[in-house]
Amino acid sequence: MFDLHRLRLLRELKHRGTLAAVAAALSYAPSSVSQQLSQLEAEAGVPLLEPVGRRVRLTAQAEILVAHTEAVLERLERAEADIATSLTDLTGTLRIASFQTAALTLVPPALGLLRDRHPQLRVHVTHMEPVKSLPALQARDFDLVLAEEYPGNPNPRPTELEQEGLLDDPLHLALPAMADGPTAALRRLADHPWVMEPEGTPARHWTTALCRNAGFEPDVRFETTDLLLHLRLVEQGHAAAFLPDLVWNGRPPTVALRELPRGQRTRRIFTVVRHGRSRHPAILACRDALLRAAALPSAEAWGPSPQAP
Repeated sequence: MFDLHRLRLLRELKHRGTLAAVAAALSYAPSSVSQQLSQLEAEAGVPLLEPVGRRVRLTAQAEILVAHTEAVLERLERAEADIATSLTDLTGTLRIASFQTAALTLVPPALGLLRDRHPQLRVHVTHMEPVKSLPALQARDFDLVLAEEYPGNPNPRPTELEQEGLLDDPLHLALPAMADGPTAALRRLADHPWVMEPEGTPARHWTTALCRNAGFEPDVRFETTDLLLHLRLVEQGHAAAFLPDLVWNGRPPTVALRELPRGQRTRRIFTVVRHGRSRHPAILACRDALLRAAALPSAEAWGPSPQAP
């Protein structure tokens, strides 16, 4: 009989990549993790790790064990969900990761709805981009992730994760005042400075492809995942950008906006959970609250506007 704790360590190694990362995530000494995995090898009777340079990788037999471990952990999460469903009050901690614009516009009103309906539920929110939060969800660092998907750039869909749509967020070309005009269009900004998200992100892949399809390589002077900084740079005339509606959430835009080509006009926003967690009442309550928050009038979602001095 395999030790479940050791199986989980092997699974952690698959998702986190190194013994040091597993040890840091679980607050163990690396030597302790290594010792536990050596004992698991003895239980299995076959090598589970093989050296690759200074690192190790899982053998084919280890991958088999991890696949079975995933199934066991999913079943245990379903058992936890069944127990939570049998209780009258919703308690415990729900760990959420969200990218910036959803964290600013959707999460706060959803938290209010959850607080009113389930006051004993503790919700922990982390601002993290999907490129990092989705692997962390697989590693069980979070229970639910808010993610985004840009046109023509579908995210990987691991079989152990389940997506549920939340809303379609319109996208626009945002122009500084000096570039605005009746004939302003994407192709006319070939020589203009741009602000974009960093290299390697899905948003950067999408924006770069849009510019290349328009016939030019964008002059990217500013790189940041902070879309509010994108907006400020456009407002001050330093750059052009591609901005989603959630940046304003229904408030009047503060820069000139232009429509994008067909098929490139919305990004998809959705929630992601692990399969075994999807029927947990805390997940169901959170997804319902987020859907309700997305449907709220913008002024209600944002709260009262600040009064002018």
